[in-house]
Amino acid sequence: METSLNQITLGELSIGSRLLVRSKKDWRAAVISQFNEEKATLIVCSPSGRTYRLHRCLEVEIIYDGTIPILKIEREEDWRENFSKYDSRW
Repeated sequence: METSLNQITLGELSIGSRLLVRSKKDWRAAVISQFNEEKATLIVCSPSGRTYRLHRCLEVEIIYDGTIPILKIEREEDWRENFSKYDSRW
């Protein structure tokens, strides 16, 4: 994953921005749905076709892999190796 000198935070993205987030088992696609004073609400897609909400601090760093924004995690991991497989009907 690439790291740039101009790190941005979750709070600097706009509502509707799509990004990748790490769940317990795999990487998933998410979208920012709203902000409040302290946290952002993310809507995350699950492989079953349902969605759920996560709340994250506005100060969490965003890193980019090319043009793909990724919510930074503690350890280095390639998201391509464990990206969630979605419902094949779609």
